[in-house]
Amino acid sequence: MLFSDLKLNDKEPIYIQIKNYIDIMINKGLIPNNSKLPSTRELSQFLNVSRNSIISAYEELKADGTIYSVSGKGTFVNHKNTTLNNSWNIDFESFENEYSKIANEMDIVKSEIPWRSDLISFKSISPNGDLFDIDELKKSFLNRIALEGHKILNYGYAQGYKPLIDYLLSYMNTKGVDTTNKDILITNGFTEGLDLLLSSFTEKGDYIICENPTHNTAIKIFKSLGLNIVGIDINKDGLDFKMLEEKLDSLKNEKNIKIKFAYITPSYHNPTGTVMSPEDRYKFYNLMKKHNIAIIEDGFNEELLYSSSHIFPIASLDNLNNGVIYIGSFSKILFPGLRIGWILCDKKVISRLESVKRCKSIHVSFLDQAILYDYLSNGAFDKYVKKIKKFYGDKFNFTYDCVKKYIPNDYVLGEGGLHIFIKLKNIDSRKLLNKCYEKGVIFMPGDIFYTDDKGKDTLRLGISRLSLEDIEKGIKIIGDSIKELS
Repeated sequence: MLFSDLKLNDKEPIYIQIKNYIDIMINKGLIPNNSKLPSTRELSQFLNVSRNSIISAYEELKADGTIYSVSGKGTFVNHKNTTLNNSWNIDFESFENEYSKIANEMDIVKSEIPWRSDLISFKSISPNGDLFDIDELKKSFLNRIALEGHKILNYGYAQGYKPLIDYLLSYMNTKGVDTTNKDILITNGFTEGLDLLLSSFTEKGDYIICENPTHNTAIKIFKSLGLNIVGIDINKDGLDFKMLEEKLDSLKNEKNIKIKFAYITPSYHNPTGTVMSPEDRYKFYNLMKKHNIAIIEDGFNEELLYSSSHIFPIASLDNLNNGVIYIGSFSKILFPGLRIGWILCDKKVISRLESVKRCKSIHVSFLDQAILYDYLSNGAFDKYVKKIKKFYGDKFNFTYDCVKKYIPNDYVLGEGGLHIFIKLKNIDSRKLLNKCYEKGVIFMPGDIFYTDDKGKDTLRLGISRLSLEDIEKGIKIIGDSIKELS
């Protein structure tokens, strides 16, 4: 405790000793600026000295400007007039590793045009919060607290909240996935799931296949881990299987390179919004099986499949095998602030990942998991999904019509979901972005989604949080700006 090492002597007045002690402690920075000092009564009792000695010491310090009093509140430190004798500045930039450098270089929140309330922003693909069932979520919170009390406020288990795990295993069964030999690990959203998996089962220099373009966050994780990315083009006809087979044969036969993983988003692919057909899913699965390449399936926005009957995930083809690792999340349609996702794969793999999760972040918030479980299991989620399917479906169709009407393009990709992808005709999307920004409109330039130097003539429009009026107004501005650049 403060003052516990103060040793009073008989050689000088007690109040001077106390005053000098406080002065030294403040100058050393051991009593921070604006910190409250003990009251004169408390300090006199603690030091077993006269209260008048404390009052005198405080008066001396006030006269020097070292402390000040506020009526009814107490006495506080005034540090403004004190300076340290020397400074200390560590060069942290020289410590920084490649992981941090790449994460910062590819941080689009820092590097791209920031959102402002006066802009029509097509950047976000986050869900529209006005559609959230807040009342139902409140009920779920109160219900879990009433049922489990302090248990869900204490430490939990790295694998996750057991009722939520069981719910998600059953949920994956409804998607046609055989979970007999599989288990689930709860993660802080998709991003942690992918990072946990790749940081556990890859080494720097390993190879990974992915669509080109693909999820910007996935590219960032691949590069930060030092992986070699083999991009397979997506064009207006979907994934280029001819290119995929040629690259697989070339890497295997000519360069003797073993590819560890293939990352793919078959439903409402980000950024193109395309949905892979059942036939192409089957073809992709068997091609990876033939080459013994483990598949990482990103279950992005599968719940929004409204323009067709449900298409089963690639994981449903794997049955009792262990070749597909499914990463799921509700973040793009429901409560992204909860940051809850999951990895579904072979039990042995989950066991390894569980220990890595425990090492890195112990576990995902048990309170958040419990609330989400209650919400998902009481029927509210099913009603919510029905509501948003129509809402986003109508909005997508409206946007698609506006794009066709106002924006000159080579082709437009998207089959629903929260965004639409446009390939322009010989127009640099960044030059277009700068011109649109001057007119109050921003969007996501497509080059950030590519694994190479392609995509300079593409862009993604996120539509989830915009009104129909702003969508049409913004798209018309983009179209007019293209004509000015042509």
